[in-house]
Amino acid sequence: MSLDLVSTSGAPKAIGPYSQGVRANGFVFTAGQVALDPATGELVTGGITEQTARALDNCRAILAAAGTSLGQVVKTTVFLVDMNDFAAMNEVYGRVFGGHRPARSTVAVAALPRGARVEIEVVAAVNREG
Repeated sequence: MSLDLVSTSGAPKAIGPYSQGVRANGFVFTAGQVALDPATGELVTGGITEQTARALDNCRAILAAAGTSLGQVVKTTVFLVDMNDFAAMNEVYGRVFGGHRPARSTVAVAALPRGARVEIEVVAAVNREG
């Protein structure tokens, strides 16, 4: 099995010993994305709405670098520091994915890197040639 590492300046650099994404067997797996601005490396200002949008933008950039898109996502995992943020996160998530409805898990966690309120990881189908 071939593993292709995915890297793009359109998403924040990894803040640890991992890759932004990995392509394998026709899928791309992203690392969990928090709301870091790729240009500054800093957490975006605002609350859960802004953080969810930025995390999904980061996922979108990684998927594009791997030759796929949010429309090809088959599974997401959302990590929330506060489940009271679920409705606001869900509103942004639904707007971004539109009519596409990948499988999803949402998990409450004690804390996330850099004080983020949400982290999102995705698995998407990818054209093996792209």
